[in-house]
Amino acid sequence: ANPDGKTDSTKSLISAWAVACGWPRPTTIYVPPGRYLVQHVHFRGACQNKVITIRIDGTLVAPSDYNALRSVGNWILFEGVNGVTISGGILDGQGTGLWASKASSKLCPSGATGVKVLASGTSPNTDGIHVQLLSSGVIILRSKISTGDDCVSIVPGIANLQIKNYFCGPGHGIRTVALRKRSLPTVVVSPKTICGFCSIRILGKDLQEAGVQNVTIKAVTFKGTQNGVWIKPWGRPRSGFVQGVLFWHAVMINVQNP
Repeated sequence: ANPDGKTDSTKSLISAWAVACGWPRPTTIYVPPGRYLVQHVHFRGACQNKVITIRIDGTLVAPSDYNALRSVGNWILFEGVNGVTISGGILDGQGTGLWASKASSKLCPSGATGVKVLASGTSPNTDGIHVQLLSSGVIILRSKISTGDDCVSIVPGIANLQIKNYFCGPGHGIRTVALRKRSLPTVVVSPKTICGFCSIRILGKDLQEAGVQNVTIKAVTFKGTQNGVWIKPWGRPRSGFVQGVLFWHAVMINVQNP
């Protein structure tokens, strides 16, 4: 792959994934220093390999024109895979053009989703990490997230989620929400964590909803956020539930609603 930030490196990344996915032993996909332009990438399982590490020392760069991802609705997507670790590096979603479109008009795409997150506090609908679709056993470690919306959003059907050593701000925090499309800002993974707020929010959109259970949020810092820790259900009958949630060692700095 060419690290000039302009040459399309999508095929190189997909080829590396195909080899790692089919390899029977623990494998690392390595992104060296430099900027690598990547179009839509779909990492599909199931894989023969259950221990895949994607180590990023450089930067993966999304197309500058958000219309390039309009038809697929996501930038980097993992589906049907187990035992994947992503560490280090920067995922640059180049979201400023889309944010401007959203601010000036409602006739714009919802945007692509991306992972550590740096976005203006005024950028609309910019969730940091969106955990969805019956995911289980997800761990988010040592992350810094600054957004205009949820730092981490957790939807019904999630179980066994851990968030540790995390910094949020600005943003709305961590919350559980009903499944919906979101646009995500520029992403970066760093040794420290910064995030907006931490909430579990059940919207109660559907009468038949899966629950949220066994969530641990530990050693998190919220700075300049709208909220701190938050469990927010809607006042309507439904089958959803929240259980086994632990907020532990949370530090609030200039938080509007701790």
